[in-house]
Amino acid sequence: MAVAVALESLEAPLIDSHCHIVFRNFDDDLEEVAQRWRDAGVGRLLHACVEPSEIPAIRALADRFPELRYAVGVHPLDPEHWQGDTPAVLRAAALADSRVVAIGELGLDLFRVKNLEEQLAMLRPQLDLAVELNLPVIIHCRDAAEAMLTELRGRAGRGACPRGVMHCWSGTPAEMAGFLELGLYISFSGNVTFPKATDTHACAQLVPAERYLVETDCPFLAPVPRRGKRNEPAFVAAVAERVALLRGETLQAVARQSTSNACALFGPALHNV
Repeated sequence: MAVAVALESLEAPLIDSHCHIVFRNFDDDLEEVAQRWRDAGVGRLLHACVEPSEIPAIRALADRFPELRYAVGVHPLDPEHWQGDTPAVLRAAALADSRVVAIGELGLDLFRVKNLEEQLAMLRPQLDLAVELNLPVIIHCRDAAEAMLTELRGRAGRGACPRGVMHCWSGTPAEMAGFLELGLYISFSGNVTFPKATDTHACAQLVPAERYLVETDCPFLAPVPRRGKRNEPAFVAAVAERVALLRGETLQAVARQSTSNACALFGPALHNV
């Protein structure tokens, strides 16, 4: 089914549920980038955090762009940024600003580095913090679905598994089913537009309507036809369009549903977009 709805005619605003515009490759043209996301119908951005030193700059971006909300956390591939006081730093940052709507991005990544125990030592305190503060988590999980499911299922068994989202989904339908059973959301990024991403395509077709989000993960993973170039929040419209095509729905329906889902997960700070 072709999606014939023009992006500028969207009735429901889109939410880019995961972006990194704090990166230096946005320094020269961020105002133009912002105008493009507004023109594309993006009403809210959720800015992820990969390590604590980013937090002041992300907070400044939220001051500059009122549509931006953010998370605080440490990426699994950044163990050098994990110190003894890091949980306290993240806790203080989350409590200091109501625009902090999640903990993350946190997770496991065994694609290139097999330091599972080191990554779990960073992951577990962040999951504990999310439970303590009643905030959702943004989960990065690459080549680590089995280990992540084991960790989260153990926590669910003792009532210590936070709600959250599997960001930039690239796993299999069977893996997705495991995370859905735990109550997590599934977020699709530019890779859902890649022709050979057949597992991701299948997941976009199978995920329940009330459990998916859309994102860019910019500046990474620009969608087709911009693949290989810098990604930016406006391009979340192309992600939503591809999800609509895969699900046999209109772009309007996907925009409305994914925005509703993001608001349900991340709470009142994302409402009124």
